[in-house]
Amino acid sequence: MSSIVRTGAGTVSPDDCTAERLVEPRPRPHLRHPAMQDPPPPGENACKQNGSPCQQDDGSQDGKVIPDLPEDIRQHIHALMPLRDAARAACASHSFLRSWRCHPNLDLSQEILGFDGDLISKVDCILKNHSGVGMKTLKLELYGYNKVDSSYVDRWIHIAVTAGVEELTIIMPQVLEGAYNFPCPLIFNRSENSIRYLYIAMCAFRPTAGLGCCRSLTRLLLSNVWIADDELTGLLSSCAALEHFELMNCREIVCLKIPFLKWLTFLRVSRCKNLQVVDSNAPNLSTFCLFGNLVLSVLFGSDVKNIEISCLKFGPPNIVYFARTQLLLGAPDVERLVITSPNEMCSTPILSSKFLQLKYLHISLIGNEAISPDYDYLSLVSFLEASPCLETFIFEVQQPDMQHDSVIGNPSHLRRLPQHSHKSLKSVTIVGFCSATSLVELACHIIEKAASLERLTLDTSHGCRSPGGRSVDKPDRWYHNTVIGVLMTAPPDRCIPMWDHGIEESLRARSAIRKHIEWKVPYGVEFEVVEPCSRCVMLNF
Repeated sequence: MSSIVRTGAGTVSPDDCTAERLVEPRPRPHLRHPAMQDPPPPGENACKQNGSPCQQDDGSQDGKVIPDLPEDIRQHIHALMPLRDAARAACASHSFLRSWRCHPNLDLSQEILGFDGDLISKVDCILKNHSGVGMKTLKLELYGYNKVDSSYVDRWIHIAVTAGVEELTIIMPQVLEGAYNFPCPLIFNRSENSIRYLYIAMCAFRPTAGLGCCRSLTRLLLSNVWIADDELTGLLSSCAALEHFELMNCREIVCLKIPFLKWLTFLRVSRCKNLQVVDSNAPNLSTFCLFGNLVLSVLFGSDVKNIEISCLKFGPPNIVYFARTQLLLGAPDVERLVITSPNEMCSTPILSSKFLQLKYLHISLIGNEAISPDYDYLSLVSFLEASPCLETFIFEVQQPDMQHDSVIGNPSHLRRLPQHSHKSLKSVTIVGFCSATSLVELACHIIEKAASLERLTLDTSHGCRSPGGRSVDKPDRWYHNTVIGVLMTAPPDRCIPMWDHGIEESLRARSAIRKHIEWKVPYGVEFEVVEPCSRCVMLNF
């Protein structure tokens, strides 16, 4: 039988010392721990008792009196603290003892709770001793464990839902067999459900027929979840208020069918390797992002305005070709299109179909090898010709070596496409500009045929970040580290490194600009050439 600790009038088990477990060993005052609180009198809230705790003791280790703050302000200050700091405050001062049991934001991960001791016991102790009042966020990250008893997780979810949690994140351990079966009825069959944000990872998610509604859920994220096509459709049908949905690495999904969801505006699908069809009936869907794998068919029952397709890590080449030939069938009214491809083997075809509303186009070719010399950069005119309203065009090329025919030393004349005109195009940026003949031809074509051109930037680096040399700003700046052979993301303030061949090609590119482009730029067009800085060529980046 475990020993009993008596403190004042309260009697608790030593296992309830939850806040003390979160802090580093240090001298402590003779105060009860947050979980050692005496229960409030019948009918009285655990977080609101007669008399301010600030008036009951000095509340500090050095004898200084904490200012007498109103109860709601003190609770608000405590709620803003990170979990470990909140636990320290609760151990050091009676002023925060009761509000600890009502802490609204519980981020219970190995990183937060520490690597010493049993994480499962810590989590269980914290949640069992929470008052059930004021919980807003519960985040459980358990991926560091080989296996977790499902009864514990079921109990924790029940505690959170009963407490009125609004944001719930459950990340289970990655197991090959016997994955945790998420208890859907706890969330979807409760009339008092208040969850607005739900993120589930590494588990089986098997909603049954007749699932109740989750009227408050606005954001749903499923990652590495075992769920079938019909199960997912049924789940989404029960989320009438859903605004934001993300599906990541769910291998059972073949046909993603989005039902009529009036408020859904954002859909992101990532690395669902067996997915073949995306069919949406959401009338107000405006943003669609597809990462990792291409699909055979994309159908939207709305005017999707923003589309991003990126297939760098796990996807095939020819994403630009796919966007030009297939995307219009499902999204004819797109206004903003971002495409990232690892390589292009087929030139972009000239087609009669039009992107009549497209105003912003950003195409990136980021390869771990040279972009195929079979790809004709001038064929990108197909997009410009198909987009009569296009105002901004950004084209990025990253490659460790350039294998296209160079314009340097090539006596042949540059090709011209006299039949095209791009009256709305105002801003053009080409990053990774090189001496490839077809890329020089593309730049010359834009200068000659874009009558409204206001700004032209040719960046001969791969993404310079020196003051005044920044040509493109975007959140994810991918590049291939050719030294270790890994796809990486550059920090926002770092230049993307260039290696020997890239540095040499940058010199040839500047020579091509001087000979074939610079003198053609019309008066009144702001023309800028960005060169690599010293940080771009640092080999120990």
